Amino acid sequence: YEAIKQQYRPEVPEYFNFARDVLDRWTGVEKEGKKSKNPALWWVDGAGEEVRWSFEELGVLSRKVANVLSDACSLQQGDRVILILPRIPEWWLVNVACMRTGTVLIPGTQQLTAKDILHRLQKSKAKCIITDDSVASAVDSIAAECQSLKFKLLVSDSHREGWLSFKDLLKNASSDHHCVTTKCQDPMAIYFTSGTTGSPKMAEHSHSSYGIGLTVSGRYWLDLTSSDIFWNTSDTGWAKSAWSSIFSSWIQGACVFVHKMPHFDPGIVLETLSRFPVTVFCSPPTAYRMLVQHKLSSYTFKSLRHCVSAGEPINPEVIEEWKVQTGLDIHEGYGQTETVLICGNFKGMKIKPGSMGKPSPGYDVKIIDENGNILPPGKEGDIAIRVKPTRSLFLFTCYADDPQKTEATIRGDFYVTGDRGIMDEDGYFWFVGRADDVINSAGYRIGPFEVESALVEHPAVVESAVVSSPDPIRGEVVKAFVVLTPDYASHDPEKMMKELQDHVKKVTAPYKYPRKMEFVQQLPKTVSGKIRRNELRQKEWRK
Repeated sequence: YEAIKQQYRPEVPEYFNFARDVLDRWTGVEKEGKKSKNPALWWVDGAGEEVRWSFEELGVLSRKVANVLSDACSLQQGDRVILILPRIPEWWLVNVACMRTGTVLIPGTQQLTAKDILHRLQKSKAKCIITDDSVASAVDSIAAECQSLKFKLLVSDSHREGWLSFKDLLKNASSDHHCVTTKCQDPMAIYFTSGTTGSPKMAEHSHSSYGIGLTVSGRYWLDLTSSDIFWNTSDTGWAKSAWSSIFSSWIQGACVFVHKMPHFDPGIVLETLSRFPVTVFCSPPTAYRMLVQHKLSSYTFKSLRHCVSAGEPINPEVIEEWKVQTGLDIHEGYGQTETVLICGNFKGMKIKPGSMGKPSPGYDVKIIDENGNILPPGKEGDIAIRVKPTRSLFLFTCYADDPQKTEATIRGDFYVTGDRGIMDEDGYFWFVGRADDVINSAGYRIGPFEVESALVEHPAVVESAVVSSPDPIRGEVVKAFVVLTPDYASHDPEKMMKELQDHVKKVTAPYKYPRKMEFVQQLPKTVSGKIRRNELRQKEWRK
């Protein structure tokens, strides 16, 4: 870790474009025969269809798409484009084409409703939307209310009135395109943040923030080389897909592996890891929790050598179980849509299960109090990144069109993440919870993650979500929503609750035990698999 900190000195030139300066450079390396024969993109649909593109093929096709955007859609540098597609190869082509044309990409998930899409179109003033048949009718239902929207591109074998056919235009487009000149701080993409509280904000990233800033993830956290085949299961609507399925991998010249898989299916994932030579795997904690419920010993992952997790904290119990069954550690990482990797368990580091590791070499990370003072080890506070006197170029530029919300993220010399944490004596960081998830019961502050981790250690628990619930005496108390394994689902609920309460008292400080409990079939989650604790909390406080 100390060596990584010394080595990591990224250069940020005045002009930078990921398509030209990274992808086209790998095309050159490929042509010289100095790179493994792995493709740049390897896509499978699970039914026998496969797409394998070299960096050269990715270049040719993305230039064609760039011409579609510039010519057929008359888009200029700086114009905004909304992209809502599932995990299909065209998603990657549009990402790269937007870089080549200097248009600002705004990805969205397929699970957005017409109301969500309307909000995004109106707020972003996007001129173009690119999507498929499953979303087109929702767009048509609100398009009249979006004055800025000029072009609708449909990725489909069929045609639709009022839409341009992406496939027809791609077929006829020239592959000759000159990449625009972009400064490293010019806007490259806007990500609507998950909006776990309030309506989603538009986090704007520059060409260098992800394009250069994610070197630290690719090289040191994911441990990728150009010989690796890397599978990240993120939904295309989220920043994590850009992090891992574009920038971190291709900075290192690794192959991005994609399974079309419309919904996370543990059986398909395990089968795919057995069948294909995937060497590095990334999935959120929810996914690992589901995977360890299967008998992993009946699968053989011949090529898999490195596993990572991000999105929310991963329970030590799950890390342990994965290690026992596969022999592999899970390297947890922590970051946000607004940042690159903030903390991580980097290669060669001792892993402390449950810790998010140590600060990324690109950032100066501290735990601070409400006045912006740095707190000593062992004290809980806000996780923050130093931005004064010098702001890292690997942070988001701003919340687009919202200077007040941008300004509200700064406290003294720091950017405040909105997450609570503790740093231990060895410099490892531990997640306590979102600032608004932390429970204050009779003067005790309780992080939901500790209680959830204690619960999941019991064989009856698949997963749980812990929130505050109103209480006339204590103000608020801990309430757990628990999903039971099939073997325990028919047990007497009263006895089960008492058993789990006693279990938590033994495993962690007794004051943290859940005084209320509700057994549920499933937990509400965002599309990226994060538990929506605020939804459960609001339900409790509305009662």
